[in-house]
Parts: sequence; C-alpha cells; structure tokens
Amino acid sequence: MTTTAVLGAGKIGEALLSGLLQSGRSPDDLLFTERYPERSAELTKRYGVRGVDVPTAAGLADVLVVAVKPQDIEPLLDELAAVLRPGTLIVSLCAGLPTALFERRLPEGVPVVRVMPNTPMVVGEAMSAISGGRHARPEHLALAEAMLAAVGKVVRVPEAQQDAVTALSGSGPAYFFFLVEAMIDAGILLGLPRAVAADLIIQSAVGSAAMLRDSGEHPVALREAVTSPAGTTISAIVELEKHGVRAALIAAIEAARDRSVQLGKAHEK
Repeated sequence: MTTTAVLGAGKIGEALLSGLLQSGRSPDDLLFTERYPERSAELTKRYGVRGVDVPTAAGLADVLVVAVKPQDIEPLLDELAAVLRPGTLIVSLCAGLPTALFERRLPEGVPVVRVMPNTPMVVGEAMSAISGGRHARPEHLALAEAMLAAVGKVVRVPEAQQDAVTALSGSGPAYFFFLVEAMIDAGILLGLPRAVAADLIIQSAVGSAAMLRDSGEHPVALREAVTSPAGTTISAIVELEKHGVRAALIAAIEAARDRSVQLGKAHEK
C-alpha cells in the first residue's frame, strides 16, 4: 500500500482525505500539510491523520497530491524541488496548471498526473478528469484513478482538453448553484416561503440529475417529456430562449475556459 500525502488540506484536500479513509485506507498510510497549526490539529483530531511539513511529506510519501491554490504553487515547487525523492508520483489538483510546469520545476523524470476535480468531492460525488504528463506511465494513471474513484467518478482525457474540462465540470457546480438560487428567488416572488421553494427546487434538481444519469435518455428527450403542447413549461422555455439563456451559458463556459488557459500561461516562465 502506498503512502499518500495531501499538500494543502483545504476543502478539496480534506474531502480527498475523508474519501480515502471511507474507502478503507488506513490513517497510517495518509499524511497532510496545512499552514495553520489550529487547522492541522483539528484535522488530525477528526481523521486520525498526521499533519507534517512539506519536507517530511516528501520524504515519507510515495504519492504527493498537490491541492494548493494556483497562486500558491511557486513557493511549494521551490520547496519540493530540493527534497523530492526519485519515483515519487505528483498528482496535481490545481486548476489551470499544466504538467509541464511541474516537470520543469521539479527533478528530471518526475511522473505527474493532472486532475481537474470539482467540489461535489465533499459528498463523494466528484467528477474528476485526469491526464498524464510526459513521464507518467499507465501504472501512475491507474493509481491516480483508483485514488480519485474513492470520491466520485473519474475519466481520462488528453491534457489539451483540461482547460475545457475545468470550464465545464470544474466550475460546473457553480452554474447549477446559480440556477437553483435564481429559481428559489422566483419561488419567493410567486409567493412561496423560502424554505418551501428551496425544498421544491433542490429535490427537483436531485431527481432530474438521477434521471439524466440512470435513464440513458438524451437531455432533449427528457426536457420534451415535460413540455406539453401549449402548456406551462413551453411558456417558460420560450422566455428562456428569448432572454438568451442558452447563449449566455455557452459564453460563460468559454470565458471560464479562457481563464483556465490564462492561469497556465502565468507560470510558463
């Protein structure tokens, strides 16, 4: 069994630790780093996993999961470059950062797997897309895939598609939350109590997602099944199209993709 260290135990890092433990991993096989001592002590108490510094993590772990914010990557790579052991697998959860950045800044030959997860990881329902760097072999991809399967679904994509993945599923939960927020507000406008509106919309979202996942039907077919001739739903759909909701969503996802590209280019030198 490999020893895995999560570098940066924020929301995503903690969710991964929790998921690995729930999947049967022993706390003795896991480590984490955290800059705030109080937070480190809290996580150790909660999960029984030891908090360490970066050099200790690099010295003990076979897999280092980098879960820091992109703006914090430079000092972490500087620290890792001096202590990384040969053969250690780097799994990056950093949005927008290419495997080439890690390969350039860390010792020659380091295997890197790039991952774009999303926040449903905290409830074990993440969608993660993985891509291997130049030195990542099939066994490295398989190891990363098995690890991430503990917290959701995993797909493999070419790294050239990772910016699109970031825009679509990495940021995707925010689009759904935004839509749910607007629908709850609409319920309040129509006279429903906030709690009732929230219950109606959240359960509708959960049920609709289950239908999309389990039915095998195309979203258009499922939408048409709700859309009766001259009914209430088609009246709503006409308004959505009239206000350009479809075009606005596509443009928003393109903007997120462009920002992901920018994040990667900021670390090219």
